[in-house]
This record gives sequence, structure tokens and C-alpha cells, in this order.
Amino acid sequence: MHRFAIRLLAAALALAAGTAVAQSPATVRVDYTHSGNALSDQYALERVLIEPLPWPGDPARPFDDTNRGQNRVEVVDAKTGDMLYSRDFSTVFAEWSTTEEAARISRAFHESVRFPKPDRPVRVRVLKRDERNAFSVAWSVEVDTDAQDVIRKQPPAPAKPIPIKVSGPSPQKVDLLILGDGYTQADMPKFEADAKRLSQHLFAVSPFKDRAGDFNVWAMAVPTQESGVSRPSTGVYHASALGTRYDVFGSERYVLALDNRALRDIAQYAPYEFIEILVNNETYGGGGIFGQFSTAAASNSWANYLFVHEFAHHFAGLADEYYTSPVAYQSSSARPEPWEPNVTALRDPARLKWRQHVKPGTPLPTPWPKAEYEEYSRAYQKKRAALRAANAPESQMDALFREDLAHTNALFARQKYYGVVGAFEGANYEASGYFRPAMQCIMFDRSERFCPVCQDGISEIIDLYAGHR
Repeated sequence: MHRFAIRLLAAALALAAGTAVAQSPATVRVDYTHSGNALSDQYALERVLIEPLPWPGDPARPFDDTNRGQNRVEVVDAKTGDMLYSRDFSTVFAEWSTTEEAARISRAFHESVRFPKPDRPVRVRVLKRDERNAFSVAWSVEVDTDAQDVIRKQPPAPAKPIPIKVSGPSPQKVDLLILGDGYTQADMPKFEADAKRLSQHLFAVSPFKDRAGDFNVWAMAVPTQESGVSRPSTGVYHASALGTRYDVFGSERYVLALDNRALRDIAQYAPYEFIEILVNNETYGGGGIFGQFSTAAASNSWANYLFVHEFAHHFAGLADEYYTSPVAYQSSSARPEPWEPNVTALRDPARLKWRQHVKPGTPLPTPWPKAEYEEYSRAYQKKRAALRAANAPESQMDALFREDLAHTNALFARQKYYGVVGAFEGANYEASGYFRPAMQCIMFDRSERFCPVCQDGISEIIDLYAGHR
């Protein structure tokens, strides 16, 4: 069965790419551990391996100039220092390091970087963004991809990859891999249906809608013994290959897969540049790490929103624009300029990062009914916390979410600057000091559209992987 799955995938790739696959370089993965706490961190090489499938990216687009993320990987010629490849990304470690726990103890996280196989020894550098938004080298290691200790033989694929949407050769497309977790063997038809349904919704939302032909979508799930993933706050624990779970960092709605090695060992059997994990759960939840993966509860009534919102975090590095929901991260009095394209500290309104979208005469900061919104939100958050504490049926939570969105829609619709791009205070989990581009957006609440600034941020990443030349 495993061999059949590989042949099926190879046939799909050959159909989509013609001879492009044969001409693509191999895919190198460097696995390492990233450990530390809120004050310091360290790196250690674990292994170098050659993945089973060719490099899915375009050799003509080796460098990332989008300036996103907390980290950047650079692959340079070990002798000359010439740059061969770069990509920006963020990590689970970086998020954890802002939690209260990171101030008390140290932890280790598994991470990976992938790049096309070079024809010479290279130096792999991981850079870290500082408070000035500049990158500096945090770790560097020499890698000879032809060395004897490089892993070249992989075990059979643990699951059958499913082509969901094949638009063309992988090197000229964005390859999205949808992984499933918490799906039993009997649930496999549901997983495929979930993957098709949610990816179709993604391409109904601009700018993904306008660029749908630039994407390939693949799906794969390793069956579990029980349906659903772990939700420790309610005493529910399920074993799975990815180990995806709720309650990450103490947030009941935050869903992540913390076993990166297991994730990469499964994902390597399908072409991918981006990953979204569907969990077979009804409870509202999801998460997204730029350049790593995103998650969404596939059986929740808000699955469409979750899939798109969390994918925007992972795909484009968009920041959360909401600020009234409780989060695990520690607040800081400092307000550095965020690297995310859709939030700002607004230190100089004349140099606003999205000023091209601001119409003359729009005040900066831009007025909106902030006090009225916050008053309602405080009452709403109390109701939400009470429902979760009582482990109420998800239908009650769903009704509360719909009531909240209806109230926000009605409040905003009568405002002068609704639908206008400006600088609206309240974003990035902070009520003051950070500003978002629009009064309402998918990154702010459970509405249906991205604002123009977020659309630009997404389009820039699509261009990086599948730009028209």
C-alpha cells in the first residue's frame, strides 16, 4: 500500500510537472534542537537528511526579500560566503519564550530548515531579529550534503498522499499540504472531504481567490486509534502521529503540533512549502506559526474562518489584530515597531507602512468606537470563559460567537471610517500603542474579508513562490 501511494504521488507529480521534477534538485532538511528560556537560547545540530521528494520550489527564486518573521535561514557557500538560499520564518520556541513559564524554566524544541541540495559544502545560518528589527546570526553550522552521515534512505510513507488541487509544476506553484490528525481509518473519507471543503473555501477569499491557479494542494493523514486530538483541560488524551493538542501554553483554544520531527517525517512524502493541520474536533481552536504550520478544528462551525485566519498567520506572517481575548503571552510596556505587515506602533504617521492605501484627509490615528466595543467585549469574554469553565456544549459557544459578530457588524457599519484604511488603535493583543489598518478584517474578528493591507501581505508571499515572470 505504501509503495502504491508513492507511485500515485509520483504519477500526479509527473502529470503536473512533466520533466520539471526530474530536473529539480533534491530536498535537504537540517534538524536541530532550539533550547533556552526568556533570557537566552542555544542551538544544537541533530541530523542532516535528504528527503524522498525533489525540491518543490523554484530555483529562480532562491532569496526571500519580504522581511517577515523572527528568524531567517541563510545557506551560503562554505568557502566564498556567497548566498545560495534564504527564507524567513518564526518558531514555536519564540512564542513560548514570551510566556510566564519561560521566565521560570528552560525548554527544548525541535526545529527544521529545508533548502534545495547544493553542489558544494555550505554553511547554514539561522539569524534572529533584534529589537531594532535587524537580523544577526544566532547559530551557524557547516553542512556537507554529500557527507557519509547524511541520511539518504527513508522508511516507506506512513500514509497515502492525496492530490486535492493540481494547477501545474510544483516549482512554479505554491504547494500547500493539508495534514490530518485525529482521524481514524474509518474517518479517512471525512478527512478527504474536510480537506477539499476547507481548501475550496480558502480559494473563495481574496486574494487567494484571485490567485487560485498559483496553488497546488495535497492532503495526507496517518490514521489514529480514536477520533479527535488531545484536550488536556477536559481530561481528554489521544495518541496520534503528530501529537496535535489543545491548551498549548495554557490557552484553551490554542492548537499546535509540538513534535516537529514527527511532523516533518510525515510531511516529507508530499510536495509542500506550507502546511495546515486539520484536527478532527468540534471544539473551536487553531493556531499558526509563520513558516512552520497552521492548525484548525475541521468540525467546528467556524472551521472556514479558522482555516483562513490561521493559514494567514502561517503563510504571510500576519499579526492578530484583536486584543480583548486572553492570550498566554506576557505584555510589555515597550512598543517596538512590529515586523508583521498589518500592525504598527505608529511612531511616525507620515511614514506609515501602509500609507499607499490611506486616502488624503483620513486622520491618523483613525477614530472608531473603541470604548463602546471594549465595554461589550468585556461582557462577552466573561460569558465565553463561563461556557468553557462549565464545558458547555459547543453549540452554546457557537451561538455566542454569532451574537458577538452580529453586534460588532452592527456597531461598525454605522461608523464614518468603516471600510476605510487608516490606523485604528488596538491590535497585536494590546489595547493601546499598536494600530491595525482597518476597523474590521479576518485578522481582527470572525468576519469574511481581509483588509487591503492584509491582502497585500498575502500577495507578496504568493509572488515569492509563484510570481509571474
